[in-house]
Parts: sequence; structure tokens; C-alpha cells
Amino acid sequence: MSSTIWSVDEHLEDILAAVKPLEPIELQLPDAQGCVLVEDVVVEVALPPFDNSSMDGYAVRVSDVEGATEEFPAVLTVIGDVAAGATGLLGDQRVGPGEAARIMTGAPLPAGAEAVIPVEWTDGGTGEGPATSMRAHSDAPEGARGEVRVHRPVEARAHVRDRGSDVRPGDLALRAGSVVGPPQIGLLAAIGRSTVKVRPRPRVVVISTGSELIQPGEELTGGQIYDSNSFALTAAARDAGAIAYRVGAVTDDAETLRATIEDQLIRADIVVTTGGVSVGAYDVVKEALSSVGDEDEPGSGIDFRKLAMQPGKPQGFGSIGPEHTPLLALPGNPVSSYVSFELFVRPAIRTLMGLPDVHRPTARATLVSDKALSSPAGKRQFLRGTYDAQAGTVTPVGGSGSHLIAALAQADALIVLPEDVTSAEPGTDTEVILIR
Repeated sequence: MSSTIWSVDEHLEDILAAVKPLEPIELQLPDAQGCVLVEDVVVEVALPPFDNSSMDGYAVRVSDVEGATEEFPAVLTVIGDVAAGATGLLGDQRVGPGEAARIMTGAPLPAGAEAVIPVEWTDGGTGEGPATSMRAHSDAPEGARGEVRVHRPVEARAHVRDRGSDVRPGDLALRAGSVVGPPQIGLLAAIGRSTVKVRPRPRVVVISTGSELIQPGEELTGGQIYDSNSFALTAAARDAGAIAYRVGAVTDDAETLRATIEDQLIRADIVVTTGGVSVGAYDVVKEALSSVGDEDEPGSGIDFRKLAMQPGKPQGFGSIGPEHTPLLALPGNPVSSYVSFELFVRPAIRTLMGLPDVHRPTARATLVSDKALSSPAGKRQFLRGTYDAQAGTVTPVGGSGSHLIAALAQADALIVLPEDVTSAEPGTDTEVILIR
């Protein structure tokens, strides 16, 4: 372990300088969800690609229904049906004077028509009063002639979706750097793209260490605790945008841990361990990884450090294996582990994804507390809190202990007390990191 005391910023800068965005690949749309685009996507076809109806009704000429009322409806000849997916009326027919075409939502506007009359504004072709559905003559043969009475006038282009009203050829659909979510996949599909070039989601392997750890659902015996870190950090990695694999707890045996990590490298873009990085007699991560890379893997190795922060003083960072896979070794206390993930691992994951902004949003907030908060001199402290955006306040949750996981579950922000602050009185303006 290095004797130098690192600042939070120095440690983060070292990590981000070493972690590079993953190489782009071409993926099918369903596989691209959660990935980041590496190139602009330009529209090649108009959306919608043709004028079409936004209602079930009748395609008409505006002049033919001018002045139409319930008492004096416009009576039009129905020359046929236009369904969604149809290319037009039968043959070369067009809507002429005194004519209408029954049309379904999404169907192309036939030639000659200028607007669509909703079916609710007509008798539905029954020769009776206003219709409430298209069912009145749904059993009529396709293209059959008949009459429809229209009870209201309409303006030109009413209830018509114009070609290119969403996007036109040459428009920028999505910018490079955009995350491909469900709406973006929908847009890509709508403009005819079946694949897209993206940086893949990083694969994160999470390993917790400690012979005292057992899995939830098992029965606790003396000296045992449940492994919560691997669950929390795997969930946090997925929340950050990664594909995460939870290995679970490894006992305090250096050879077992090293073998476990080596087995996982085949599916890891980054490895995260928790526990075993302090100065205790059984700090297995340090024992297993301190000498990695000295001979067999030039350029790799893990540096174990002390940081001027609370919680999370002991940290490790480096690379391992023939591909120099980044490895971040986090402390084992649950709050220390999670805070360390937020400060260091999450930005590394976002960097691998190629995102332009890898940090959580921050805000300024007024401290609401019934007593002053204390902080050790020379250390940057991160306390849990609940943030009220409307009031611009933050309220501490729980104490400063690194084992208080219940308080962490209630928090949606980290209260940052800088290195030169030893006491923060109620009403103090503080920085908060928003973690939800």
C-alpha cells in the first residue's frame, strides 16, 4: 500500500485517465438498448412516409361539406374503402366532387381528398342519425357504393397527418452520445434502421470477500453476517448502465480469490471487489493482488491506497490479466463500499460507455439539522441525506458510521463536507450529490 495520502479528486482522475471507452460495434436494435450511439443518425425516409388519416372516418373535399349541419347534412357518394396498408382506392379512382371514401386510421389519404371527416360527424353511411362507430355498414363489400350524410363542415388538412410532419429526409434523428432507450429504438425502427453503431454496455463483475459472509436465505450462526455488498453493487452497476454479474462472497483465502478473479476475466470489462483492502491480518484482496503483474503481466498490477475521505479511506485500483482489465478494490463496510462505488466505479462505467458526462448531478442545498455536523480535519466527508429540491434543503439521515446501511436505504443524496470543514451548522450552504 502506498504511504501517500491521495485526495478523492486525485484517485478519481487516476481511474478515469486509465479507463478508455469500449470499442464500437454494430448491434441489432433490441440488443442496442442502454448503449451509447457513436455516430449521428440521419433520417433517410420521411415520417410519416405519406399523408394519412388520424381518424376513422371519410376522406372528402372541403367544398363538398361546407355549411353542413344536422338539419341539412351534406350527402356524399361513397366510392370505396381505404384501409391501413392500402395503396389507394381501386384502380385509378380519386375522390371527386360530391364523393367520399371511407378511410381507417393510418390509411393513406386518397387522391382528390383534402380532409378527413370523423365518423362521429356522420351517419356512418346508414342514412340515419349521427353514428358512433364504423360498424353500421362494416359488412358491406369492399369498394361498394353508397351514401353518407355529413353533419359538420371541415377545414383543409383536418385530421390528416402530413407526410414528413414528424421528420424529413436529411433531418438529424439522434446525435452521437445519445443513450439508446425505448423511445430511441422506436424512432430508429420507424425510420427503417435495423442496426445501429454503439459502444456496448460494459460488463462488470462484482466480487465480495470475507469468510464471515453467507448468502441471504441461509441461517446465520455465530460471527456470520449476510453478504449485502455484492447485491447492492451489482444493482448499482446495472443502474449505471452496465451488464453486471454477481459472483458473491469469496472466503478469506488469497489463492481462491485470485483464481476466482482470473476465471471471471473472460466476461469482465471491469472487476469490482469489496472488502479485504484495509490493514487487518485477513485483508485477502491486498494479499492476493498486491504482486499481480510484477512478472507475468507487465504493465498491470493493483495499487492499494489511503484516501483523504470518510467513509472509504482504503481503496485499490489498477489492472489485471492479459487484457489489463481495470479492477477497483473497495472497502467492505456497506456504506463505505456504496459511497466508493458512487464516487469511483460509476464514473468508470460511464466512461467505458463513452458518455460525455460521467458524474452524478450535484446541487447546493441548505442544511436542515437539529445540531451541527462534525467532520474530521483534512478529510472529505460524505454523509447520507434526503434532498428537497423544491425547498432547496438537505436533511441528514442516520449517523456517520460506515455500517449504517438502513440510513443509506433512506437517502437520496450525499452531503459533501470538504477537507477544510470540521463543523457544519444548521443553515449552512452545502454541496449535495444526487444519487437517486
